[in-house]
Amino acid sequence: MNDPVRVLLADDHVPTRDDIRRALEADSRFVVCAEVGDAPAAIEGAVREAPDVCVLDVRMPGRGVAAAWEISARRPQTKIVMLTVSRDDSDLFASLRAGASGYLLKDMDPEQLPDALSDVLNGEAVLPPSLVARVIEEFRDRSPRRRAVLAGDGYETLTSREWQVLDLLRQGLSTAAIARKLVVSPVTVRSHINNILRKVRAPSRQALLEDFDPRG
Repeated sequence: MNDPVRVLLADDHVPTRDDIRRALEADSRFVVCAEVGDAPAAIEGAVREAPDVCVLDVRMPGRGVAAAWEISARRPQTKIVMLTVSRDDSDLFASLRAGASGYLLKDMDPEQLPDALSDVLNGEAVLPPSLVARVIEEFRDRSPRRRAVLAGDGYETLTSREWQVLDLLRQGLSTAAIARKLVVSPVTVRSHINNILRKVRAPSRQALLEDFDPRG
């Protein structure tokens, strides 16, 4: 018999966590290995418990997207699913760039959650039908370079950390400021930037910032 899937739940709303836990533990395929209420605790719990799946609230203290970035970097084998009330495009696309394999809305029937997580573990991306059209539109409206990086037309895919560095560059942060924010060395940040330039075939950092906007 296969071991149950280990799930970490991160949400600052305790009743919501209770509902999710009950829905998952009613299914013998799953066990909740940790429950936390903020992003730093989610990262710590993911490193400590090595869950198969993390279910993260987008707008919990510390930001669920920030937790997704860090968990993706430290535990790339762990699947990440965002569970949220937010239908905002900015939250949806930020979550997908951070490495989430699913983006589910809290008004869904909790009994559907086990099957959704099972789909994610089987390699599928899980999105509510109401948000699928937005993702399709995001692909249609990208520049040729953006579409190439997303679709893999001879370009290499950016890692979750490279997307994070790119987003911070677009916010106007310097190499030193990015290093402080990510708690890494400036040398590491410059290495990420050089990898991004190579992967998207941009001739310079300035060209990257002018021509390649990851947020549209």
